Amino acid sequence: MSSQAVDHPVDEKLPALRMTTSGLQHVAAMYAGVVAPPLIVGAAVGLTGSELTFLTGACLFTAGLATLLQTLGVWKIGARLPFVNGVTFAGVAPMTAIVASTDDKRDALPVIFGAVIVAGLLGFLAAPVFCKAVRFFPPVVTGTVITLIGVSLLPVAFGWAQGPDPAAHDYGSTTNLGLAAATLLIVLLLRRFTRGFVKQIAVLLGLVVGTLVAIPFGVTDFGPVAAADVIGFPAPFHFGAPQFQLAAILSMCVVMVVSMTESTADMLALGEIVERPADERTIAAGLRADTLGSALSPVFNGFMCSAFAQNIGLVAMTRIRSRYVVATGGGFLVLMGLCPMAASLIAVVPRPVLGGAGVVLFGSVAASGIQTLVRAGLEKDNNVLIVAVSLAVGIIPITEPEFYHAFPETAKIVLDSGISTGCLAAVLLNLVFNHVGQGRNAADVTHPMEAGEELTGATRAPATP
Repeated sequence: MSSQAVDHPVDEKLPALRMTTSGLQHVAAMYAGVVAPPLIVGAAVGLTGSELTFLTGACLFTAGLATLLQTLGVWKIGARLPFVNGVTFAGVAPMTAIVASTDDKRDALPVIFGAVIVAGLLGFLAAPVFCKAVRFFPPVVTGTVITLIGVSLLPVAFGWAQGPDPAAHDYGSTTNLGLAAATLLIVLLLRRFTRGFVKQIAVLLGLVVGTLVAIPFGVTDFGPVAAADVIGFPAPFHFGAPQFQLAAILSMCVVMVVSMTESTADMLALGEIVERPADERTIAAGLRADTLGSALSPVFNGFMCSAFAQNIGLVAMTRIRSRYVVATGGGFLVLMGLCPMAASLIAVVPRPVLGGAGVVLFGSVAASGIQTLVRAGLEKDNNVLIVAVSLAVGIIPITEPEFYHAFPETAKIVLDSGISTGCLAAVLLNLVFNHVGQGRNAADVTHPMEAGEELTGATRAPATP
């Protein structure tokens, strides 16, 4: 390994205290996203409270394993970037559809697990081919996608700010919104008036202080800590041996394609942020970690794993680019999966407090995308059209969630993801406006796309006439 690679902030090993607290920040940022899918799917299956706790712990455990595989890497597996993996929310709709179509609900989880295993293995084999798509992501595309990632995540933060249960009487109450605003204010004040290490862990401190502030308002529940077991292991195939049904497999394969598309976009975004642009080799290694982690996850009763874009916002805001920090967070996730009581500590943080911090995290992702677009040659009409239409297409599922209600369920897996639709639109429009056609004017192309060319982000100079 070259000295340049060793000296890069991505490969930096921080002091133990900074490594621990910064890793905990990543866990706090992703926790709600990891536990939501098993809670939704488990409720659809009709699991008991203890079974739901087991399924949630299993998903935390497998998310930690996938994150360690992604950050530390083995052989040609793992992007070796500060890249967090967890249960993808894209699979929730098809998994609940599988549950609904299963006569005996006890077979639903084994059918889901079997489909995820097959989709993961097929995705692993396809990774070397899929990574070639990196050539189709010049700054005009990556900037659009990064912006969409941030914009797509902001509604999640807004939902958290209103409360955990949309059916509750206090959902969206002034108390909940006030706690979210207070947490946001705390994070901003810490970022503005502190320095060094304290400034870097502003989000974690904001979550702690926000939780303490929430106690007098009765929205902080310590019940899960008292009820949780100290030690618990996700025994392999706890819910039964995997079953393989063609319809379920096809459904999860579609989710895998969506997941790989979003992971590619997320790796490109993260590469820009940490100033180590993701090339084809990095993308392929990252996709192998995603897909292998997904294939192994059902063994320990977990679901399909994919990139967590909200943690990219944390990297962008704190400027802590070390992959070992994220690996530490992955280690915490594994421990939480093995110790339900530890997992319940993070669950104590009220959802409105998470929402306040999420505004900063997810907004930072969108801001990073705008920074990339600044370098994308928007003085050219073609590129303005690419960005304008792609953003509009990507925002449709956010502003009008029922826009594609008349489409088949399989198509909606892709269409309901603003990141996927916006990404596809940006790639296709960039090809049409900047690369297709005879006698094209090279001056109209911000970044010509040649065979075998790799994205180098900010280091690439604009094309000259």
